[in-house]
Amino acid sequence: MTATADFADYAVELLSAAGRVAARRMFGGFGLYCDGVMFALIADDVLYLKADALNRSEFERAGAAPFMYEAKGRRMVMAYWRAPDDAMESRELMAPWARSALDAALRARAARPGAKASAPRTKASRPSAKSHGSRARSKR
Repeated sequence: MTATADFADYAVELLSAAGRVAARRMFGGFGLYCDGVMFALIADDVLYLKADALNRSEFERAGAAPFMYEAKGRRMVMAYWRAPDDAMESRELMAPWARSALDAALRARAARPGAKASAPRTKASRPSAKSHGSRARSKR
């Protein structure tokens, strides 16, 4: 699993509708975080977004596939699905996917034992893409 910093920078910009996004290197790829919550990952310069029981059907309808890798001779499937090709064209097209992935990540965090309670995010509480624009850059 490898990924380039240039692609990570592009993904950070695409996902900025979700809020302040940062990319962190991990296992040859990147984890993408919004407000400290990982909601996307990059492997081999492919963007995958967090999915769960509530938004998985959106990815299926878009023809997306889940992120899979081999470990100890077994195929592992993660709860991240490939971003639809058309959403990769602009922040505006990516916006609903980014918000959906962040919401899935927040639900997953809230469901973990001992998770900190936090106020639910609403559309009104999310920073706009314009307010963070190019300031949301990845860490290299």
